[in-house]
Amino acid sequence: MDISYQEIIFQFFGGLGIFLFGLKYMADGLQRTAGERLRDILDKFTKNPFMGVIAGAVATGFLQSSSTTTVLTVGLVNAGFMTFRQAIGVIMGANIGTTLTAFIIGIDIKAYGLPILAIGAFMIFFFKNHKVSNWGQTIFGFGALFFGLETMGKGVEPLENVQTFTDLTVSMSNNPILGVVVGVLFTILVQSSSATIGILQSLMGEGLVSIDAALPVLFGDNIGTTVTAALAAIGASVGAKRAAFAHVIFNVLGAVIFLLLLVPFEAYVRWISSYMDLGPEMTIAFAHGSFNIANTIIQFPFIAVLAWIVMKLVPGEDTVIEYKPQHLDPIFIEQSPSLALDQAKAEIIRMGDYAYKGLSETNLYLTSNLRKHSELATQVEEALNNLDRKITDYLVDLSQTSLSDDDSHKHGALLDSVRDFERIGDHFENLIELIDYKNTHKVNLTDQAHDDLNEMFSLTLETVNQATRALEFMDEDEAREVVRKENELDRMERTYRKKHIIRLNEGICSGQAGIVFVDMLSNLERIGDHAVNVAEEVLEEKENL
Repeated sequence: MDISYQEIIFQFFGGLGIFLFGLKYMADGLQRTAGERLRDILDKFTKNPFMGVIAGAVATGFLQSSSTTTVLTVGLVNAGFMTFRQAIGVIMGANIGTTLTAFIIGIDIKAYGLPILAIGAFMIFFFKNHKVSNWGQTIFGFGALFFGLETMGKGVEPLENVQTFTDLTVSMSNNPILGVVVGVLFTILVQSSSATIGILQSLMGEGLVSIDAALPVLFGDNIGTTVTAALAAIGASVGAKRAAFAHVIFNVLGAVIFLLLLVPFEAYVRWISSYMDLGPEMTIAFAHGSFNIANTIIQFPFIAVLAWIVMKLVPGEDTVIEYKPQHLDPIFIEQSPSLALDQAKAEIIRMGDYAYKGLSETNLYLTSNLRKHSELATQVEEALNNLDRKITDYLVDLSQTSLSDDDSHKHGALLDSVRDFERIGDHFENLIELIDYKNTHKVNLTDQAHDDLNEMFSLTLETVNQATRALEFMDEDEAREVVRKENELDRMERTYRKKHIIRLNEGICSGQAGIVFVDMLSNLERIGDHAVNVAEEVLEEKENL
């Protein structure tokens, strides 16, 4: 029998491409449908490691990606929403949740891949509603998943007549370590353990791989999926590195444990396959699920030990941006509205300090082009958004109570100040986007433009800091100084714009660089406007006393 290796390669890798696209497209659709709720699930239901396991499994089941769940978890650790020990529980749960894809693949509906694709495409192209479109994307990805699997399956059929492939599967049966290595390498290659498990299911479905050869590959897949996170953690924060290392240690230990227990585990898989009359694909799904659940049960009691090991391997202090409010106690709303106002004010001062920090990191990003500064500034901006929502809700609840005239005026001033600090975050986010654009498109600003920007950044930082201090201490002198500096910022912007036009006319700078420069000036000037709004609230309140 003549074998067309070109056809095997084309069908296998073409099917793999469709499968990976379907997996990502389905995950993106699910994330758009339930992404915000997933963050809330991880935030609210991780009070202890056990709940973290459940939350991690649920979130990964929706996201169809343990890596995405790990990234979300790292963000929540950095934000102070959960402890590192709670995060380990989520990572364990993510390993369980990622097995859902294998069970989906195990359902024998490959023949319906194309009709499912058609339904998804119809929902995407013929409905304006975003929710329907997102579900259409999910269904389209679901169909692509099965169509890709069917294409891969047809591609690998002829391999049963290739002696080299047969010898490899026999070698993996006799040497489990080889199977683990194959699983690790292939998962690193395709960057998805779900894809590797899907390929394994296709090979077993075609009768090309036996269960004793497949199980070590499955263990290797679980190790390989950690490599992406480990590589992504290079140069990242301490929290990111710790989460990646916890993932690696957990999965490697699991693979070692089950290699030692390979004979009884294989006997269990054969028994459950026979008892439930499972097909080859569903047998792999049950093996994958059983492995990850059992691994979590075995290692769960040792979370504290795992955390201790990881902290020794990755020492250091991590920068934590605390998203949660620290002073908003609801009990004061009913018992002492005046004290509740003070609580809200203390939280707004935190917003002002965060606004200063975010702007400072943005300035460092402009001068150094180091991503760590833009990432930290982005975290600060997210914290500002969260605090804005929480403080505003608190003040709205407070407005339902009986406030004195003075407290009522103070209440309105605080509401305005919350919005001003939040808008400062929006403006330094705009500045980060402009710096990103400058770096990506290799837009070169002149030395004079850089000097002008640094000078305006410096004055803007002083203005924001003084506005915060003026509000904190109700200091009229500080507030008037903010007004003076904001006038200076307005003058600076006009002067630097004129200097830019001169440079442009002389051909010293490009039009593209000029647009970036002018937009940066404009955002800094708007930050000054919001700072002076806060200062004017202070001056107005002092006049009313």
